[in-house]
Amino acid sequence: MEKSSPNKPTRNIAAIKPLHRIRAMLAPCSVTCLLFLSGCQLPNTVLQSANRPLPVSFAGQSDSTGIARQNWRTFFADLQLTQLIDTALASNLDLRIATQRIEMARASFLYSQGALVPQVNAVASAGVDRYGQYTMNGVGNYDTNLSDNIRGKQLTPNPTPDYFLGARSSWEIDIWGKLHNRKKAAYLRLLASEKGRHAVITALVAEIARHYYALLALDGELEILQKNIDYQQNALELVRIQKEAGRVTELAVQQFSAQLLNTRSRQGQVRQQIVDHENQLNRLLGRYPQPIARGKSLQDRDLPGQVQTGIPAQMLVRRPDIRQAELDLQAAHIDIDVARAEFLPSLNLTAYLGLNAFRTGVLFNPASLAAGLLGGLSAPILNRRAVKANYQQTVAQSRESLYRYQQAILTGFSEVSTQLRGVENYRSVAELQAQEVAVLEQAVSTSNDLFRGGYASYLEVITAQRSVLEAELALITTKQSQFLALTDLYRALGGGWE
Repeated sequence: MEKSSPNKPTRNIAAIKPLHRIRAMLAPCSVTCLLFLSGCQLPNTVLQSANRPLPVSFAGQSDSTGIARQNWRTFFADLQLTQLIDTALASNLDLRIATQRIEMARASFLYSQGALVPQVNAVASAGVDRYGQYTMNGVGNYDTNLSDNIRGKQLTPNPTPDYFLGARSSWEIDIWGKLHNRKKAAYLRLLASEKGRHAVITALVAEIARHYYALLALDGELEILQKNIDYQQNALELVRIQKEAGRVTELAVQQFSAQLLNTRSRQGQVRQQIVDHENQLNRLLGRYPQPIARGKSLQDRDLPGQVQTGIPAQMLVRRPDIRQAELDLQAAHIDIDVARAEFLPSLNLTAYLGLNAFRTGVLFNPASLAAGLLGGLSAPILNRRAVKANYQQTVAQSRESLYRYQQAILTGFSEVSTQLRGVENYRSVAELQAQEVAVLEQAVSTSNDLFRGGYASYLEVITAQRSVLEAELALITTKQSQFLALTDLYRALGGGWE
């Protein structure tokens, strides 16, 4: 009696047929299974995309091209800043992490490609079975050994060894496109991971520019503070002379001295802020703390000119986070098709080819060559609840992807509108503050002259000096805000990744 080998699929006469005969049987088998298995009924897709009309322009602008088209080297046009960005693109750890996410997505895509072809494994195995005397195999082998046709090495020993050397293969025929859809979804996620890396680059470029402009603003604050310290030092010396002349009291000297100490203490605070921004910038550059080379302060820089935003459709194409969300949404839609295909019967082919024997001495004998082929359809019945739960989860994930896509678009429009208004509003504020500084500088000069002539009190001089200091610091802060708004607008429009 023939023994069932653990190294090959269980066979019967009807199952071992040529491949073309199995394919010829698929159509009636599929129909029979679909009619028999009520669990194979497909639920309807409930995912529906909500289309929202896009605005035709940003804040009424009708520019056909925008600043996002410019390369970041051209947009920033600052040698020190572009060198910092180059260093960050080569060494930033967040960017390296994003690159590894691309590699993981590429590996997943290659894995999905491999599922479309037969899986072939080399096999070398050995085993042993001892059959009871009152079993089908035990009785059958005993009876077989008594046959006149069985002699020598053909006698079946008990215990019975089993040796196999060859190859086994399994292959799921993609009759419903399930495996191809998995491949498509994996490819879309690979593209999405690349867009995710672009999003990291745009955020990185903008963040470096923000810290750089913050340093330039702090440099400007140091210059302003030092200039005012010089003014206040001269005023303190003057009031001391007038005290000796009996024109003012010690209270005036104390007030001027306190104001000078306050300004010097603010210098120390600004220096600490510079250290903080330099260290954060060095972290983005992937290096240990060190001084940051930079150009002239914001005090000596002109405010940006008129900005161009382009049309909203260009932002949808250029913003990496929106493109990433769109690709994730497309992949999620395909996942639904894959989950729906799980309700349908799957066709699997298994085969083996090799040398099989129960004696090592005859294993490499040509007569030990064995081969087999098995094809079968399978569909979920008792586990239909798990398949349905997987389908519902996939639909929910697709809806989440849709909402994330819509959220990315809304966020993009909000950021562009906010930063565009910010650039223009900060421009107006800076112009007014520059006029305020000019007036207050004249007020300081006037108060000093009147104080020397005895027509103004020392409190008026102190107030004038304090007012011009606050106005100059406010102006440099506004300049910084405008540069930051322009940088954020550049990023919000999708610039900075190329």
